Amino acid sequence: MFSLQTIFGKGDKFYGLLEASADAARDAAGALVRLLQARQAAPSLDEFMLARMREKDLSAQISQELVNTFVTALEREDIEALSAALNKITKGIAKFAERYALAADRLGDVDFGARGVMLEKATEVISQMVAQLRKGMNLEAMKSLNDHLQAIENEADRLLLELYRDLYDGRHDPIRILLLKDLFELIEKAIDRCRDAGNVAYQIVLKNS
Repeated sequence: MFSLQTIFGKGDKFYGLLEASADAARDAAGALVRLLQARQAAPSLDEFMLARMREKDLSAQISQELVNTFVTALEREDIEALSAALNKITKGIAKFAERYALAADRLGDVDFGARGVMLEKATEVISQMVAQLRKGMNLEAMKSLNDHLQAIENEADRLLLELYRDLYDGRHDPIRILLLKDLFELIEKAIDRCRDAGNVAYQIVLKNS
């Protein structure tokens, strides 16, 4: 039986669009790390707005190409599922940045950097996983990447539990608790979105290997 790569060729347009979408998520995470490191009272959201516009445009292109293209290298529902999952990562990062910008002047003493770096690492793994689809349905390589992604997500869950333990010990005022809980949950959710996208990519390989 011929592989999908042999039948349709490596130049299938959807690979490039999905890779660009994954790269947009990775770039948004990098912008977030820089924002958190700067610790400005009124941070700029320009990079995140551009990342969302770029992601929306890619999502629209994928949808349009699915309408216009009769034969695709990957199943249509898989392309749609992966595109939607990647879109949610960039959206989640932008949402965190927007909320953070509103409260940055009140949370200058809080270090979100470790979570930001974890998110960036997660998006880097996603970018590798999506790029792997073009190279072929290598189950071993994809499983290794997915396991790495799951480890990052598990660590993020552990850090969130530690945060809850600290917030609930009675030392913080209610407004600060609400702000911190909201922001840390948003960044942890963005990491969860990476896990979701990774699961979609992994399932695609399982289906076609």
